[in-house]
Amino acid sequence: MKRMMLSGLLFGWALLATAEPLPSWHNTPAEQAEQAERVGQVLDTDTGLWLSADELVKRLAPAEHVLVGEQHDNVDHHQLQLWLLQRLQQQRPQASLLLEMLTPSQQSAVDSLQNGDIAAQPEQLAEQLNWSAGWDWNLYGPIVAWALQGGINLRAANLDREEIRTLYRTPAAVSPRYSTQALAELRETIEASHCGQIAEPQLSAMRGIQQQRDVRMGEQLTAAPAPALLLAGNFHVRKDLGVPLHLDGAAPIVVMLQEVGKPMPGAEQADYLWLTPAAPEQDHCAQWQQSGD
Repeated sequence: MKRMMLSGLLFGWALLATAEPLPSWHNTPAEQAEQAERVGQVLDTDTGLWLSADELVKRLAPAEHVLVGEQHDNVDHHQLQLWLLQRLQQQRPQASLLLEMLTPSQQSAVDSLQNGDIAAQPEQLAEQLNWSAGWDWNLYGPIVAWALQGGINLRAANLDREEIRTLYRTPAAVSPRYSTQALAELRETIEASHCGQIAEPQLSAMRGIQQQRDVRMGEQLTAAPAPALLLAGNFHVRKDLGVPLHLDGAAPIVVMLQEVGKPMPGAEQADYLWLTPAAPEQDHCAQWQQSGD
């Protein structure tokens, strides 16, 4: 009975993005951007062929493990993720959904909701899940609600804060699976995300945390009932330096949601690139300096 209550309460919110061929774009497609005419289409990086979104769904449906990368602040990416999950569900049941945005400390609350022990209004879910303010609930809430309403196994894929603190004090050894090029790019990315204001030993600590996040996501993906799909940032899903690098056995299929006008990754980084409008550029370094952090 409680499960039916939860299902009914979540139903309206979880269907916010149903049934249209593709959701309407939140961001404005830039006509002058390279390949702007391809917005909404999917590039098969191996063959160079362009596919429709429905063709992508058909290709992903048989896969046991799918990784979908995002830019966290792009609204269109989250709308497409929900669209994809709903379409895949129509093709075959989705056994597991893993989120970078959930940590192990939140799993018991997730399990309680899935088991029907907590009846919640949609607006109360963030509080019940102890959702981190660092992840915009307006973007992720509909996806979480959809999974709970559908009885899908929702799993935490990230590290807990205490694990991160430990790794910061004692950095993990660099995995031999990284290429020299991948390590260099990872270093540059960490430096850029800290606006050039990071140096050793903090840089090595942050690189180790990034590595162990990818290792954890891979472990959780492997352990989850299949078919399993992981939602994470684009760097986490990349074949050359993210989760796939740390997996043994059959490789997952990697889909990256890619903003038009930005450099296009190749087949060594992703299997499919799904083009979207670009979100407005934000000067996070200016914001960071202004905050005094």
